[in-house]
Amino acid sequence: MEQLVHVPLGDRAYDVVIGPDLLAGIGARLRPMLRRPRVAVLTDETVAGQHLDALRAGLAAAEIEMEALALPPGEATKSWPQFTRAVEWLLDKQVERNDVVIAFGGGVIGDLAGFAASVLRRGVRFVQIPTSLLAQVDSSVGGKTGINAPQGKNLIGAFHQPSLVLADTSLLGTLSARDFLAGYGEVVKYGLLGDAAFFDWLEQNGPALAAGDMAARVEAVTRSVQMKADIVVRDETEQGDRALLNLGHTFCHALEAATGFGDRLLHGEGVAIGCALAFELSARLGLCSQEDPSRVRAHLSAMGMKTDLRDIPGTLPDAAALLDLMGQDKKVVDGQLRFILARGIGQAFVTADVPKDAVLSVLEEALQLVQA
Repeated sequence: MEQLVHVPLGDRAYDVVIGPDLLAGIGARLRPMLRRPRVAVLTDETVAGQHLDALRAGLAAAEIEMEALALPPGEATKSWPQFTRAVEWLLDKQVERNDVVIAFGGGVIGDLAGFAASVLRRGVRFVQIPTSLLAQVDSSVGGKTGINAPQGKNLIGAFHQPSLVLADTSLLGTLSARDFLAGYGEVVKYGLLGDAAFFDWLEQNGPALAAGDMAARVEAVTRSVQMKADIVVRDETEQGDRALLNLGHTFCHALEAATGFGDRLLHGEGVAIGCALAFELSARLGLCSQEDPSRVRAHLSAMGMKTDLRDIPGTLPDAAALLDLMGQDKKVVDGQLRFILARGIGQAFVTADVPKDAVLSVLEEALQLVQA
């Protein structure tokens, strides 16, 4: 059942290995990469409690020693204080230029540990072992690392490709239903942005995947990673095509900022709502048929996911304030908001030619549903 996706980036090429029960053999995979048999692991307290012993055993099987720092779980960890703590810990542990840092956790840990590795001694290698669905299909692949600033999400960071990604699909079994479905928001995104056949497949297989079908999980992660890898290879530092991966994210980041980057709205939930809004905006602009946003929402609803602003608990700012929050997005170029819109399912494209009043009216309509 094990699958392999190669990311061919010249001397920074690496493999993404996908399948169940990969932790047991991690020592044998890592040993050839190591100058000395020791690694430093950055993780979070939740993942450490569930899986750190299994990682330690997998490394010990190849006589590799491990030191680990467990940070608090949650988006708030992606900030200067915890980043400083992680870097100083790595220096205290005397991690050298030829050593390997392991990011063992979800997207927060992967982003923070990758950024720490990128600046430590001007760059040490790191290995991603993503433990959430969201991290396995998205943040662990492609080399984007970073932390959040008070002004917005992911505004401080670096491109730093991992040396290996190990997506152990068995680890997904310990996720809560909510966290799993949040990750599924990113899976759906891949079908919506560039692969209508994959979206069809998800409509058929999504429920089995959510229920724990391992073959379906491996297939969904593999197809998602392959699509991301293809795009990253074409455009590593997001000058063009890579922006397609941000389908739904312009709306999502504004909603995350509006809800304080907290538990009210998980990133993948924001992506799902953002994708529905992006298709709504595309239909409003006459780019795709009205059936497309309906089909997007129908699938998200069938999976038991958030699909609208009214699914976010608590009050939200008005449409104008949400539009202002979009202006802080990294995708702003020369003051112009860039949107990823679609001519249909599987046909996304990047544009800056979006009238603000169209965005405003889509947001206003969505907010009216909240009040209804």
